[in-house]
Amino acid sequence: MSDRPNGLTYADAGVDIDAGNALVDRIKPAAASTKRAGVMDGLGGFGAMFDLKAAGYTDPILVAATDGVGTKLRIAIDTGLLSTVGIDLVAMCVNDLVCQGAEPLFFLDYFATGKLDINEAAAVVEGIAEGCRLSNSALVGGETAEMPGMYAKGDFDLAGFSVGAMERGAMLPSGVTEGDVLLGLASSGVHSNGYSLVRKIVENSGLGWDAPCPFGDGTLGEALLAPTKLYVRSGLAAYRAGGLHALAHITGGGLTENLPRALPDGLGADIDLTAWPLPPVIKWLVDQAGMEQSELLKTFNCGVGMIAVVAKDRADELTAILEEHGETVFTIGSVTSGGSVRYAGTLA
Repeated sequence: MSDRPNGLTYADAGVDIDAGNALVDRIKPAAASTKRAGVMDGLGGFGAMFDLKAAGYTDPILVAATDGVGTKLRIAIDTGLLSTVGIDLVAMCVNDLVCQGAEPLFFLDYFATGKLDINEAAAVVEGIAEGCRLSNSALVGGETAEMPGMYAKGDFDLAGFSVGAMERGAMLPSGVTEGDVLLGLASSGVHSNGYSLVRKIVENSGLGWDAPCPFGDGTLGEALLAPTKLYVRSGLAAYRAGGLHALAHITGGGLTENLPRALPDGLGADIDLTAWPLPPVIKWLVDQAGMEQSELLKTFNCGVGMIAVVAKDRADELTAILEEHGETVFTIGSVTSGGSVRYAGTLA
């Protein structure tokens, strides 16, 4: 009879349960720091419970969103700068919820890797917790998947899941009409879309991630990892003040694809492209790529990460509220009849 191997463990197959448990212990304080009204328990259960009445809702509608960070992760992994991609992950989900008129309530993450590095994973999750704190959303759980053979050494992937709520009948968009004013809220840079092109542009430039940034301070990698801006607190403040009819999160597809999603059938918009400046990072990318304006408009946010569609007679008041909450606001156009978005001028 042939000898048979014995004594194999899960660790021998490349999965370290002890490391996973150590990570949970490491990130518990970060998760606890995001606790808000409605959270009923901490990490460790099979599921997370949330009390909508305790959060102040009487007749709530739940709204859910999921997203990732895309190939921006490649830059974070290659540079080892992992502290901000968690903010990106949260922002990509909660900014979408606000566009529905929903307040983000809680967040879960999915972190998958071939071999778990506790310090790296903790840096990512601590960034997620920071994004949750900034958006008043509780980090109530997640999943860490160690899958040897599925990911190259040092690689990992992220996904995020956010749930929010609104009172019945309070959803956006609502009441959009011809003559409404478009307020552009400045982005913090590229945010988290278009990074496959970003990486190609940088490759063609001959620069490394550790090269001095040609359009600002620090290294090029640091500049391109600037986290996505969170528009939750400012967007909700404007909505609750009245006169906000719609929000459009400018993500994949740029201005071209995302503004029409917030406009009813039969309505379009006129946009003045000279009403705001291109951020230095996007201007550099455009110059390096020789990108046509039409390509730019459907690829990057062009310096506007969110568009608020507001009643004309409330535009000044809502601009002031948004600025009080830290936004840089540009009046970029108006809603028109006809169903198409028209651009005037040139981005510069």
